[in-house]
Amino acid sequence: MKIRNKLILIYLAITSVLVSFFCVVIYIQSKDYRKAEFKDRLRKEALSAANIYFNKKGISPEVLKLLDRNDFTVLTNEEIVIFNSKNHVIYESGEDGFKIQKEVLEKIKAQKEYYWVDLKHEFIGILFEKNNQNYVIVSYAVDNYGFFKLQNLRYVLIIGGLCILFLSALSGWFFVEKMLNPIQQIIRKIDKIKASQLGERLEVGGENDEFAQLADRFNQMLDRLQRSFLAQKAFVSHASHELRTPLTSITGQIQVSLLADDSPEDLKKMIQSVLEDVKQLNRLSNNLLDLTSLTSYSTNSNLTLVNVLDKLSRVRDEAIKKNPFGHVLIKFDLDEEEIPELLGNPPLLYTAFYNLIDNGIKYSLDQTVDIEVINNPKNIIVQFQNNFQNITDEDLKNIFEPFKRGSNSKNKVGHGVGLSLVKGIIEMHLGTIEVSKTDQDLILFEVCLPKR
Repeated sequence: MKIRNKLILIYLAITSVLVSFFCVVIYIQSKDYRKAEFKDRLRKEALSAANIYFNKKGISPEVLKLLDRNDFTVLTNEEIVIFNSKNHVIYESGEDGFKIQKEVLEKIKAQKEYYWVDLKHEFIGILFEKNNQNYVIVSYAVDNYGFFKLQNLRYVLIIGGLCILFLSALSGWFFVEKMLNPIQQIIRKIDKIKASQLGERLEVGGENDEFAQLADRFNQMLDRLQRSFLAQKAFVSHASHELRTPLTSITGQIQVSLLADDSPEDLKKMIQSVLEDVKQLNRLSNNLLDLTSLTSYSTNSNLTLVNVLDKLSRVRDEAIKKNPFGHVLIKFDLDEEEIPELLGNPPLLYTAFYNLIDNGIKYSLDQTVDIEVINNPKNIIVQFQNNFQNITDEDLKNIFEPFKRGSNSKNKVGHGVGLSLVKGIIEMHLGTIEVSKTDQDLILFEVCLPKR
């Protein structure tokens, strides 16, 4: 069922309940008012007849009956009966002879006023005291006019309630249609957006309602999707180019060797060259796999307690094995009592630290990297400082972009993936990494990792 139909049905259900409750309350109140009004009229008729009977001695009972029958205020089928203290009838306005039970007369005497209903007739009995004698006056009649008005009110409420429900259904359909019209526009616009049209955006409109917020959030999601799509497209293009270069080189060298009648020494040199290309290709493949697999890691998965100093020492030893002329100095305040430890993913942190140190040795003029570890209560800051050669501000701006290599990377082995991988690993650990130039024209990478 569509939301439109659900809203209309809910609206009608609520309206019908409220209208029914309102009509029932009105009917019950009117019914109680009719009863109270008719009861009061019966009381007045009884007291009026009693006053005339006991106070007007010159009027005979026959004349009093005639007056009762021709009174313009007389009720339908009205009868008034007066009983003495011995429950004998001493006056009766009509000739119906409606029999009043003795038990009822006793109730009237006990309660001084008693009201009851028998079929269509309504009765009221009143204890009347005159000359130290107790009399019971019973007045009864049929309230045809009151029941007619009550029946007419019932018809009016039923017909009026149905009309209100019908008008409510029409108005509800109109307003729901008007309120959900922005959703229909959003759906039609979304249907037009395809992979080749990610630049399309929804119209937010001037109203700051939930629909405008939904359209705005959807536009923001489209912005993220478009950036991700373009980044993925650029990533695939760059990765294909980087993979093609060593593969082309390997293929060319092997083909030339097969066609030429090279000496064993030349073949050995060719194999060594191919081996270097294969190593570069393997390194690039591993970096690409690490870069693309970062999204599959959870920020809380595979977390263990990592000693940052111990991890940096291991990375330094490995980096110096690869670069024997490199120098890596790690500085840490020995007065610190607390060991610089944090919750993290050890293999990923190893990769991040290794890439920072390896890049520092590779691009530094003196192949020296100075590392300082600052242990704070809530985080650990690791600073990597080295003397990068010929790096521009534009290079610093794009230094973490994948496959972006600076102007100082000529004749340097690499593919521009390492630092983007470092940034992804640090952010996965909810940390930050920043790069800046110092006053001494040194390059400073500052990594801040929360202890969590």
